[in-house]
This record gives sequence, C-alpha cells and structure tokens, in this order.
Amino acid sequence: MELPTRMPGVGTTIFTVMSQLATEHKAINLGQGFPDFNPDPLLLDEVNKAMQEGHNQYPPMPGIPLLREGIREKVKALYGHDYNSDTEITVMAGASEALMMTIMALVHPGDEVVVIEPFYDLYNPVIALAGATPVIVPMQAPDASHDTYRVDWQRVRDAITSRTRALILNFPHNPTGINLTEADLDALERIVEETGIFLISDEVYEHIVFDGKQHQSLCRRKSLAEKSVVISSFGKTYHVTGWKIGYCCAPAAITAEIRKLHQFNVFTVVSPMQWALARYMANPQHHLDLAGFYQAKQDRLFNGLLNTRFKPVKSAGTFFLLADYSEISDMPESEFAKWLTIEHGVGVIPLSAFYRDPAAPEANHGLVRFCFAKKDATLDQAIERLSKL
Repeated sequence: MELPTRMPGVGTTIFTVMSQLATEHKAINLGQGFPDFNPDPLLLDEVNKAMQEGHNQYPPMPGIPLLREGIREKVKALYGHDYNSDTEITVMAGASEALMMTIMALVHPGDEVVVIEPFYDLYNPVIALAGATPVIVPMQAPDASHDTYRVDWQRVRDAITSRTRALILNFPHNPTGINLTEADLDALERIVEETGIFLISDEVYEHIVFDGKQHQSLCRRKSLAEKSVVISSFGKTYHVTGWKIGYCCAPAAITAEIRKLHQFNVFTVVSPMQWALARYMANPQHHLDLAGFYQAKQDRLFNGLLNTRFKPVKSAGTFFLLADYSEISDMPESEFAKWLTIEHGVGVIPLSAFYRDPAAPEANHGLVRFCFAKKDATLDQAIERLSKL
C-alpha cells in the first residue's frame, strides 16, 4: 500500500543501516554515537531513589524546578548568562525534540533556514516539515593547507536573504569535530546585527572540548543569547543516551512558543530521571571531568590509528574523530564504510552521510567518522583489526 508522505525522500538513516550491518557481521560498532559502557552507579542509584520516593507521575510540563534551576546555575557558572529558570529553560525529550520543537516554533511556511554542511541528519527533514526551505552552505573541506574543516562566515552571510528566518549551528560539530572560536562569535554577532535572524544552536557536546579549550556557547555573548535557542543533552554528558533527556534555553518569548508545541508533543519528560539528574548535576565535577575522560579515549584511538594505514584527524570536541582512508582505498565513502564493516569487522560512518547528496563528488573526501565513546578494550580490539588492513 502506498500512502502520501509528509517527508518524501526520507528513509532509514545511515546510522540504523550501519549499526544493523555491524550486528549482522559481528563487527565492532564505532559508527553510531553512543557509549558501550554504563553511567555512574551513583546516577542510577538516584533514579531508584526517586522512584521509591514516589516521583512516578507527571512532572511539570517545562521540567521539575530543581532540574531547571540546576541548569540555570550550570550555564551561569560556565558561560556567564543568567537564564530565568521559570520562563527561559525547558526540559525536553532529548535534544532531538528540542531541535524539532524549536524549528517548528520559529520557522513558518515560505521561510528559509541556513544549514551548514556537513550537518546532522535531523535538521533538513524538520525544516521541510515546517514548510520552509533549507539553504545549504558547505564548509571548506580539508586540503593541503588545512587538515580540518572550516566555516566561511562570509559565505554564510551571503546566503541570508529577506526570507531567511534562522541559522542552525552545531558546535562542537558532529561530524567534523571542529569548535567555535572567539573570532567565530564575532562573525556571528555581525551577522545577527545585520540581519536579525534567529540562531538555533545545537550544543549537545558542550562538555566534550579538548586540549584545555573552552566551549564557546552562543550564550556567552548577550547579543547572541537574545536571538538564540541553545540546546544541550544530558544523554551525551552523563552517558545515558537512551534516557532521551535534553533541554533548551532561550529568551522568554521564544520559550513560550516552544512550550506551546512541547506540551502537545510529549507534554513532559520522564519524572524519576529528572529528579536523578537534578541531584546528580549538583556536583559540577560530573560534567567538568568529562573532557578529560574523553580526551584519553580520543588519544587512545588517534594514536592507535597512527599505526594503521588510516590518517586520523584530531578532534577539537565531540566524541568523534575523522580519518582519511586514501592509502587504503579509492572507494566512495559509503562503499568503503560497508566494506570495512563486512570484510574487516569495524563499523564506521561515511562522512558523506552528513551531506545533502551523499553520492555527489563534493560529498566524498575519503573520510569516515569513528566514535570513541567506547570501552578501552573495544577501542583496542578495533585498532587491532584495522592494523591488519
């Protein structure tokens, strides 16, 4: 039976395809971005405690006050911006819901939304669902002079028209691993001042920034915070991706519109997990230590790949790194990722999957994405297999 679709051209995601392929061929899955280890037992104990205390019914629609206040305190301590926990912070069913509700709240039929490529696969389908048009601005790919991706902010500015409603940002960036700098925030301030557009900032990897650097949240700048929705994820921070709990921070007028949709989408978020997170995050070391935890894992994978025919690229943030496979094969990225999974037992994600047209020549740079949010033993086993290529 054929049914009319609200999302033509959208099928099963590459993450599902590659994870299924890894399972079928008993490959080590370094593709999909989730840990293969449990969270802190203290956090799990807090969930059980909350359930035993009776926190099993509907919590308030925007999230329990204790958790929203904890988010407020954390953001103020790290970035200097003081959101009102009653009117400007909302607990959401993961960053995915936060992104979807934000786009649906801010973007209207006929609008344009600028998206920087490569990009996470959720953005464009939701923009289309809102009746708007994504305008794709590609990053500058690595070349002989630069070993990482870069954003050309002038090109971003040139893509903004009178129909542009918003710009979607994602830093630390999945999949390239790059992060914003002070100069990037300067460029964004100029763009907002000249155009008045909204910024939708996907900052789910905010606590995973390496080499002693600071995450440059948009809410560090007052002029940007006034036009931004800043979105983050407890799943990425506390190794609980399956809990699907995130949050968004935004000026009160924007938050009110997001909450109108949130209340009719999921209404609220699972109660005992909110209580557990609120109590657990009261100790800031749990998020402050995250960068060092993942720095060690990145170094382990990076140094291991140096002993293979891959050429790894250092990541500035996230729990992903890219690697060039040009010394191994000239296959397109998608074919190479499937071949590596089936024939050599290590699952990865082709970088081309984060492009509008994965088959296009400009989407294929001979790069694949590795996830290092894995046990050390998992990483070591994968490196051993890759060293035999």
